[in-house]
Amino acid sequence: MSSSLIQLLVLAGIAVFLILRLRSVLGTREGFEKPPVTGPSGARSSRRPEFDVIEGGPDHDITDHVEDGSSSAKALAAMKMAEPGFMVGTFLEGSRAAYEMILMAFESGDLSGIRDFISDEVADSFQAVIDMRKEQNLTVDANFVGVREISLKEAEFDRSSSEGDITVRFVGELTSVVKNADGEVVEGNPNEIKRQRDTWTFSRKMGSDNPNWKLVATGE
Repeated sequence: MSSSLIQLLVLAGIAVFLILRLRSVLGTREGFEKPPVTGPSGARSSRRPEFDVIEGGPDHDITDHVEDGSSSAKALAAMKMAEPGFMVGTFLEGSRAAYEMILMAFESGDLSGIRDFISDEVADSFQAVIDMRKEQNLTVDANFVGVREISLKEAEFDRSSSEGDITVRFVGELTSVVKNADGEVVEGNPNEIKRQRDTWTFSRKMGSDNPNWKLVATGE
C-alpha cells in the first residue's frame, strides 16, 4: 500500500469522527422546528411591561346618556345598585317600543291594551281626550313611521321607596288625520309625515318582580 493511499485513509477516518462528534452535540433537524427558547417562561414575562388594572371608572352605560357626576348619573347608579341587572341602554330601547305602543293606542281611542303600562292619572287624561272626540263624532286615522330622536332628559331615585323615575324626550314621526262623522278629513294630511315631540316620565320600583315601567307623566 502506497504512502499516499494511507494518508487518504487517515484523513477520511478523521472526517468521519468529526461528523459523528458534531451530530452528538447539535442533533438533527427534520421538517418544521419551533424556534429555540432563549430562557424560562418566568424570564420572558419579567421583561414584559407591567400595567396597573384600574378598578371602577365611569360606567359608560350611564355616561353615554347623561353627564358624568350629574344628579341624573348618580340616580341611575343608585338604580343599578338596587337592581344589578338594570341597564340604561336596554331601558331606552324598551321606552322606544312603549312610546309607539302607547301613542298609537291613544290615537286609535282604545287604551285596553296598555293599561298595565300607564298610571291611573295618565289613563284618565288620555280617556278624557278620547271621550271628547267621540262626543264630537271625530276619529283619528294615524300611522306610526318611527322614532327620529330619543334622549334621556333626567333621572331621579328615591332610596326610601326604591322608586326610580326616568324622563325621556321623543321625536316621533307619523301620519295623522282627523275625520268627521262623514269620513271627511277636517285636520291633517294622510300624505304628510309630521314630527311630534313628547317628554314622558316612566316610573318603577327597582328590584321589583314586575318588570314593567309605567308612564306617569306626559309633556312636550
